[in-house]
Amino acid sequence: MATDHIRYDVLARDALRGVLRRVLSDAAAHGLPGEHHFFITFLSKAEGVKLSPRLLAQYPDEMTIILQHQFWDLEVTEDRFEVGLSFGGIPERLVVPFHAIKSFFDPSVQFGLQFEPSEAGAETTSGTTLPASPAASATVAPAPAAASEPEKPEPPSEGAEVVRLDRFRKK
Repeated sequence: MATDHIRYDVLARDALRGVLRRVLSDAAAHGLPGEHHFFITFLSKAEGVKLSPRLLAQYPDEMTIILQHQFWDLEVTEDRFEVGLSFGGIPERLVVPFHAIKSFFDPSVQFGLQFEPSEAGAETTSGTTLPASPAASATVAPAPAAASEPEKPEPPSEGAEVVRLDRFRKK
């Protein structure tokens, strides 16, 4: 397999983080439009993350925050965002670098971004780098099916099946 000297995976990851940066910057400047709100999951112990010891003890590995109605002082810079949120009635200030973010989801429009936690690129559990795999992927999830419709299993395929590597990554 040819070596990717251009590093398309890094370019794609940075471009998708730019989408996240832009969305948060717009929310900081103008508030959240319509029904938009954001679920942001990040690694609690990543370099540059600032959480109170109380929150770090409660969320030692990763944390998901929701930016919807009760947040304040959202500030976005080139490499991170800062926001005020209340946890159990106690106000907290969080600092989250973009490289620490694992996922972003706006359920109002079923749009999400998922990022690899490693800065080195997409890695399998054995630690080998998958050069053709992007370090971030955008997903547009379909609206949830009605509760009255049972899920139908897919019929078995005859022959080879093309499978995306993202299907096997931890979510």
